[in-house]
Amino acid sequence: MEPHLRAGLAIYNAGDFHAAHDAWEDRWLDLERGTDDERFLHGLIQFTAAVHHATDRNWTGATGLTDSALGYLEGLGDEYRGVDLTPVRSYLALLDADPEVIERRSPPPVSHEGTIVGLSDLSFEAAAVAAEVYAEARGYDETVVERAVRYARADLDAGRGTSEFVTFVLDFARDAENRGIVFQRLAEHVDRRAQREADVDGLFD
Repeated sequence: MEPHLRAGLAIYNAGDFHAAHDAWEDRWLDLERGTDDERFLHGLIQFTAAVHHATDRNWTGATGLTDSALGYLEGLGDEYRGVDLTPVRSYLALLDADPEVIERRSPPPVSHEGTIVGLSDLSFEAAAVAAEVYAEARGYDETVVERAVRYARADLDAGRGTSEFVTFVLDFARDAENRGIVFQRLAEHVDRRAQREADVDGLFD
């Protein structure tokens, strides 16, 4: 769970509230309903959705999610899986009472194991989750990013100390300002790798 958890927190802390839930959703759907882990991720998903609605001035949408988000997080303690839930609960209560508070007080950053997680803090596996989330959220070809992640993992599994695909995936996840340029270069390298693999396969046909 940790790569998905940290990816979602980093995306949220970057201000991409709507995209954050995508890092958690697939993992959440695989969990047994009513377990602490399921309620934890469900609560975070609804928290980020409430914040997203509030930033869009959809006050009804925001307040419609706050109570249920608090309900899912109830009983999980002040910290769960290293995530400090105190600011999450406090801001949900504020939104519930006055969703327009978001125009006066920004949503709080959320920490994991005592640190505010940023995109630059993500391990490769967490960055891979974030890269796939951003590909979908920003309209990039998701299959290209998924293939780059697969190539990066293959290089890591093969014991290669350096891999251009690891670098590209990390940069795509982390560098919002240059994400478009990074994607272009990533796509070129994916095409070249795919062509090399096709040429090798052709030798044995």
